[in-house]
Amino acid sequence: MIIIGEKINGSIPSVAKAIAEKDADLIRRLAKVQTEAGATFIDICASVDDEIEVETMKWLIELVQEVTDLPIAIDSPNAQTCVDCMPFCKRPGMINSVSGEGDKMDIVFPAIQGTEWQVAALLNGNYGIPKTAEDRLKVFYEIMEKAAEFGITPDRFHVDPLVEMLCTSEDGINMIIDVMNKMREKYPTVHITGAVSNISFNLPVRKIVNQAFVVLSMYAGMDSAILDPTNRDLMGMIFATEALMGMDEMCIEYISAYRDGIFGPVKK
Repeated sequence: MIIIGEKINGSIPSVAKAIAEKDADLIRRLAKVQTEAGATFIDICASVDDEIEVETMKWLIELVQEVTDLPIAIDSPNAQTCVDCMPFCKRPGMINSVSGEGDKMDIVFPAIQGTEWQVAALLNGNYGIPKTAEDRLKVFYEIMEKAAEFGITPDRFHVDPLVEMLCTSEDGINMIIDVMNKMREKYPTVHITGAVSNISFNLPVRKIVNQAFVVLSMYAGMDSAILDPTNRDLMGMIFATEALMGMDEMCIEYISAYRDGIFGPVKK
């Protein structure tokens, strides 16, 4: 599983406070603990006013790169901000994100053409979040066809079928699973991702819903996720699911994680 660590995000009150007060130590610590917990990318989202977003992102990226060599996922609803922040990164990372909305693809795709940068894609368009699997897939196909014009291959995409709140869904995650299956069928090398915690908003004991969602989604083809890698229960569920799906030969990764790996020795 590709883990996109979500903890450096200005929408989180403690992080917003650290950004406002220029608390560099907290930002470094969040980057370090996510790295040690097994993250693949460190997502950075400033969530500040447009006038200071690029400057704030530069500060955050530089702090993170002081303590980890992991690639950065540049996270902003403003596609131009994402592109403007690319030079601050020491190595290719991920743009988070493009969609079928406005001119985002026209801004991002030329910037990552001919590079090793990856990109997250949301299946919403100019009219918001599509209500049906058919309409979401239409956006997906449009994104992939546009990307092909720039030579951006499917394996560089992390596509979010738009994980929404379970409590407002009429059919659970059936529609999301249907979208995942059809994406994988059409483009076998594309990565399927999602913000795991979105599924459990406004529900009690959210961690149980998140864990169940991860298991079902992985079985449907999700191989990338935006989550908190320091959440031992959730990460343990991911290791266990990979083993159960035959993706972890002889359960080596699962055993290592609990014996002497990211989770430390198993408590007796």
